[in-house]
Amino acid sequence: MRRKVRRLAPVRLGRDAKTDLIKSVPLFSHCSRGQLAEIAGIADELDLPEGKQLMTQGDRGREFFVLLDGTAEVTQDGERINELGAGDFFGEIALVWQAPRTATVTMTAPGRALVVTDRSFRALLDHQPEIKQGILEALAARLAPDTI
Repeated sequence: MRRKVRRLAPVRLGRDAKTDLIKSVPLFSHCSRGQLAEIAGIADELDLPEGKQLMTQGDRGREFFVLLDGTAEVTQDGERINELGAGDFFGEIALVWQAPRTATVTMTAPGRALVVTDRSFRALLDHQPEIKQGILEALAARLAPDTI
């Protein structure tokens, strides 16, 4: 007699957990708790199957991701350069800079991620322009050591 295995649905994150994950992204490190909550409010949670390509090198970036669980491989020019896991983020520059993707990211195990699209993010900045200041400060801090 075969026993039927019951699968539980994944637990979805609450706003506070999303806010904490968003806070870990350096691009948002200068944002206030309230601003982080606004950004978390536009983050969608997606289930991602193994083999799902999340971004392709050379394509225009339209979103950024924070992995909740699962793993992903980062390749550049066909060569593996990194592996990502829970808590890792990528694609955040696509929110402020419309440059081509510098790498391809593919899920190597099923997982979940928070996703913020450029369209939602731009609408948020139009509605809450003070968030721009925090992002500009973070970008300046990130670039300053390289430009001196």
